[in-house]
Amino acid sequence: MARLALNKASLTKLQRQLKTYKDVLPSLDLKRRQLLAEQARARHRVREISQQLGELDPLIASELLMISNQEVDLADIVTVVGVQIVEENVVGTRLPKLDKFDIKVRQYALLGRPHWVERVVDALTTAVELRLQLQVAEQRQMLLNQAARKITQRVNLFDKVLIPRAQANIKKIQIYLSDAARAAVVNSKIAKRKKGVAA
Repeated sequence: MARLALNKASLTKLQRQLKTYKDVLPSLDLKRRQLLAEQARARHRVREISQQLGELDPLIASELLMISNQEVDLADIVTVVGVQIVEENVVGTRLPKLDKFDIKVRQYALLGRPHWVERVVDALTTAVELRLQLQVAEQRQMLLNQAARKITQRVNLFDKVLIPRAQANIKKIQIYLSDAARAAVVNSKIAKRKKGVAA
């Protein structure tokens, strides 16, 4: 760190910096609070999708035991053809958003297949859709966590380091300048006395 210059110019400069720091801090804190709110929403969304998947898995396992039937070929009956993810700006953070996705269901004969195949296809389609949404929601949550951590570090830098340091330096300079002014007054009085005694 550079040595502190104890003069009026550096005092003025530090006072301007302190004013800037104090002006910037509320907007940074507001952004931090908005990011924390978005982070909570993202966490809730991930929990919600995970819960839906958790409810769907037992359904597939219990009600649709027929999937294990080797006579009916269900391999690749539901596949993801395309996924379009766009970016959206949320509180200055670029986040992915699931825009479109295409799920292709392989053609199967309705009359030539058992009645439960349609339920399996519906359940698998829903599961694939939820897994895509979960991946994007987890990505959003991770990016929001990083952004919140970064903005919290900035708020702490201003609040706990830059502002107190500037205030301490301003106080040092003011004390030095007032001591120098007092010393100048004392020196001038001493010089007047010497001049008066000499005359």
